[in-house]
Amino acid sequence: MACFVRPSGDIHYQLDGQGPTITFVHGVGSYLESWDGVIKALGLGFCTLQYDLRGHGQSAKVPGPYALADFVDDLTDLLDHLGINKTTLVGFSLGGLIAQAFALAHPDKLEKMVLVSTIAGRTDEERRRVQKRAQTLAQEGALSHLAEAVDRWFTADFIIAHPEVLEERRRRSLNNDPGCYAAAYRVLAEADLADELHRIAVPTLAMTGERDVGSTPHMTKLIAEKVQWGHYHILPRLKHSVLLEAPNQVGEQILGFLDNCCHMP
Repeated sequence: MACFVRPSGDIHYQLDGQGPTITFVHGVGSYLESWDGVIKALGLGFCTLQYDLRGHGQSAKVPGPYALADFVDDLTDLLDHLGINKTTLVGFSLGGLIAQAFALAHPDKLEKMVLVSTIAGRTDEERRRVQKRAQTLAQEGALSHLAEAVDRWFTADFIIAHPEVLEERRRRSLNNDPGCYAAAYRVLAEADLADELHRIAVPTLAMTGERDVGSTPHMTKLIAEKVQWGHYHILPRLKHSVLLEAPNQVGEQILGFLDNCCHMP
């Protein structure tokens, strides 16, 4: 673990391994370790970079409000600090939005992109629902937000079989600074880059759970259709928190995508 110290807010990160660099961007209310299972599934042969978003984990609790561009600037500064000129970017949920925005702002720094359980092209009803969740989080705190989130995030079988995973996710969420959590969730609720995705030219894989009601299969297919070189995969039966419930499946899809890219003409 290491810390990138800077005036605009320190960034806590972890850099491991050797090989092509893959940078992992976690979701709102989460933490860099949420990628551990996926990275383990990828195996050796990569240099992996994980970091805590601003206001999350051990990174600086920068006061809100936040903008999507703030998260892009944080990532850009971290990559520059580490001397990483080009990376494959893998983003989950809010991290997927950050990845999209990064691809649009810095195409020269990007090799490939994987978007997991992220959003694009919300309907009016989907937008109202997520904005209501953002309001609940801001007004009532994480406890009320989490009470209804578990059923959206995990399948019933997983909830029964792995209470320890849910308890750890709940504990980490409740440890977040309330203002930072709400500020980051507001970015997730309000940002949508669907109309700009046609500008993204790097090979892109989008995936989500078949039963994810927030980052729906329709959105995932839309992303793959909009970008210039897109592919998608729907993970059967799963809901939103695929990193924790099915890291091996996510890792398998990433490896297959990277291998296919290597064999492109």
